[in-house]
Amino acid sequence: MDQEPLHRRIAGDIERRIASGEWRPGFRIPTEAELTAEYGCARMTVSRAMSDLSARGLVVRRRRAGTVVAHPPVHSSALVAIPDIQSEVEGRGLAYTHRLLGRIVRPALPDEGLGERVIELETLHLADDLPFVFERRLISLDAAPEAEAADFTAQPPGGWLLAHMPWTEAEHRISAVGADRETAAGLGLADGAPCLRLERRTWRDGQGVTWASQIFPGAAYDLVARFSPTKG
Repeated sequence: MDQEPLHRRIAGDIERRIASGEWRPGFRIPTEAELTAEYGCARMTVSRAMSDLSARGLVVRRRRAGTVVAHPPVHSSALVAIPDIQSEVEGRGLAYTHRLLGRIVRPALPDEGLGERVIELETLHLADDLPFVFERRLISLDAAPEAEAADFTAQPPGGWLLAHMPWTEAEHRISAVGADRETAAGLGLADGAPCLRLERRTWRDGQGVTWASQIFPGAAYDLVARFSPTKG
């Protein structure tokens, strides 16, 4: 198995400390220089990890004041964070792999809100070689033209987007659904089996970047968030 990129491991270590409550909202994260010394790497590697965490809304980078853990919004952080499925799987101590099941480039439909052309992808994410998520995704080639040449057999689409196209606005829709025939076949479920569906759209500076539908087996996934009382 290929070794996990160091910037991803650094980001994962910080994310786990935030998720566990060890580093609470407002906590000042060690400086890039301190993290560079801790991990024995180039400062650019640490900067890339911090950029990924900032793009996902987990930390806030402030000039002179440093980087701090972001304060969660009033609603569930689990609903608004943009998760990296690979990090999610590996955070559970499981081996991550994925299979690209389909890829086409086509004109965008008017109601998709993704410009003129999109790349349409179907991906099966696996944990310890067992189906974990069945994903359908559209990426705007107007917003992310580099996606047309990207090798999504080597890197899953979500991870590629987090690394190349940080988002500035996102919308989530969560629903309980029964697995249709294609989804059931991909996830190894019976037709109509209960599943959790996350539908997500992201924008960058008002331009539509991606739409994704991620379907999880209902018995294998939950949403967890830690809350603090709000003032006012």
